Amino acid sequence: MQANWRFGSLFGIPLYINSSWFLILALVTIFNAGNFNASGAFQGSSLFFGWIAGFVMALLLFGSVLLHELGHSLVAKAQGIPVNSITLFLFGGVAAIGRESNTPGKAFQVAIAGPVVSIALFGLFTVVTPLFSESSATQTLALNLARTNLVLGLFNLIPGLPLDGGQVLKAAIWKLNGDRFVGGRWASRMGQVLGWLAITLGLTGVLLTGQFSAVWIALIGWFVLRNASAYGRVTNLQAALLQLSAADAMTRELRIVDANMSLREFAEEYILSDTHTPNPYYAASDGRYRGLVRIEDLHSVERSEWENQTLHQIVHPLSEIPTVQENASLAEAINTLEESSEDRITVLSPADAVAGVIDRGDIVKAIASKQVLSVSEDEIKRIKTEGSYPESVQLEAIAKTAIE
Repeated sequence: MQANWRFGSLFGIPLYINSSWFLILALVTIFNAGNFNASGAFQGSSLFFGWIAGFVMALLLFGSVLLHELGHSLVAKAQGIPVNSITLFLFGGVAAIGRESNTPGKAFQVAIAGPVVSIALFGLFTVVTPLFSESSATQTLALNLARTNLVLGLFNLIPGLPLDGGQVLKAAIWKLNGDRFVGGRWASRMGQVLGWLAITLGLTGVLLTGQFSAVWIALIGWFVLRNASAYGRVTNLQAALLQLSAADAMTRELRIVDANMSLREFAEEYILSDTHTPNPYYAASDGRYRGLVRIEDLHSVERSEWENQTLHQIVHPLSEIPTVQENASLAEAINTLEESSEDRITVLSPADAVAGVIDRGDIVKAIASKQVLSVSEDEIKRIKTEGSYPESVQLEAIAKTAIE
């Protein structure tokens, strides 16, 4: 079943609706329809008009949420940060911003933009409300939108992730401490505390008052807790990818062969006799590494020429293959690997000699050794064989955001 539906774009940003949005749309419509009919705004008219007004109010509410997220997105785009999409869902909206800002000041600007838009909308609707007939449906609509945007703006300023206030707190700690990961951890912890508090208050409210509506507070708390915890895990993973180096993950699972041997000698001595998964071959001569030997390149040479040509003729120089230095961060190694079409990349020593190789299994194993991920040996073997990271961990995206 499709989870998101695209319904347009603004400023080049794709807009999506999550399937859960239809549930909250229905609930908000019912709630507002009841309020409109109880207010007497449609006296002498059919209750049908109250339902229409409730539906319009629900759409305008999500229009406000969309403008809130657009505020974040446009500030991010102004900083040169790509915005992949804006999605409306059960608990509001989310802007998929491609990466974090590179300074705490800019991060604060992106974080505060959404609440600023909401509070500005509160001011706008507050100003126009008196212009409409007293107790009319239009005035009631404007007044409700003013209140809703005020709540939206102030609620998002609560200092805990994933709320905007959590991003503001992160930026502030980053500014004071100089470490964005410390800021992220504190904001994540605050979000978890707030999440547990909301869950406790919601469930307590149900038990003490019998009002099932208090469950909504608990659901919001669960959403905050889940996302704050996820943000904390991503923050720890980003930090680990920058702390670990390519040397920490590389292995010596490679073969060094004589670059002067003929292609036939190479095939008979190594390729035909190797019954295991072939390790990469690097050709060397005169005490220097000449480059990488790809087995498939032998097929481009006529077999009749294998006796006359040496590995020198098919070797790929180190300058032309994906490589990283030993002291490069693991995040850089991941990015280099993903940008290539290889199953592994070459690690070079400070003297530009081959120090080792890294594949995706080596990367996950190094991260697991830091106790940031819990991964079994069987899973690491699968990753090495299939060349794909665990689906639950978007390492490519996390590595990219870690160094940008």
